[in-house]
Amino acid sequence: MGILDDKVAVVTGSARGIGRATAELLSAQGAKVLINDLDGDAAQETSDAIAGETAVYAGDLTKDGAPDQLIQTAIDAWGKIDIIVNNAGYTLDAPIHKMSDDWWQRMLDIHVTVPFKVIRAAAPHLREPAKAEKAEGVEVFRKIVNVSSISGTMGNAGQANYSAGKNGVVGLTKTLAKEWGQFKINVNAVAFGWIETRLTASKDDANQMEIDGEKVQLGIPTRCGAWPPC
Repeated sequence: MGILDDKVAVVTGSARGIGRATAELLSAQGAKVLINDLDGDAAQETSDAIAGETAVYAGDLTKDGAPDQLIQTAIDAWGKIDIIVNNAGYTLDAPIHKMSDDWWQRMLDIHVTVPFKVIRAAAPHLREPAKAEKAEGVEVFRKIVNVSSISGTMGNAGQANYSAGKNGVVGLTKTLAKEWGQFKINVNAVAFGWIETRLTASKDDANQMEIDGEKVQLGIPTRCGAWPPC
C-alpha cells in the first residue's frame, strides 16, 4: 500500500533526470504515471523500467495541440488526473547581448507557456470533479508542482532567457494557487539548485538533444575559462 494508491500523475520531461526520479517516486507510492519526453524511445524505456502502471506520451509540448493530447492520453488511460508535475525543459545559454530572438522565445515557450497550456488543458478534469465533491461534502486533494530553478529566483549570468522563464513559473504558480485553492488543488513551485543532470553537465558533443531535427547543446559552457562565455 502506498500513500498515492489509485492516484494518476502526469510528469512532463520524465524520461531522464529530475523528471524520471519524480515519476519513479510517484509510482513507488502507488500512483499511475504518464511518462512524457521528446525522445519517444527514452520515454518508453523509462515506462518499461518502472514497476507500477504507466502510459507514454512522446512529443514536443511546444507544438500546437500537444498539451491537450498529453492530458487526453492520461484521461484515456485512467479517466482522471490527480497530480501534474510540469518539469519539461532545457537551456539555450548566451550573454544577453548575443542572445537571439529565437533563443529567447524558445525558453519562454517551454518553461512558461507549456506549463500554462498543460494546466489549462487539465482544468476540466481537476475543477469539475472538485466542484462535485464539494457539493457532496467530500474532501479530495489534488496537486500541481511547477519546476522552477534558482536561476529564476536569483538570476544567473548567461541565462536571461531561462531565468525569465523560470521566474515566470513562480508567478503562474502563485496565481493558480489563489484561483484553485478553493477546489483543494494545492499548487507549488520547486526551485532546484545544482542537481546533476544533462543541464548541469559539461558542454560536449555527447551531451546533446534533438528538437525538430536540430541538435541542441546542453550543459554549462566553459569558454575562455569562465562563465559567461566570451
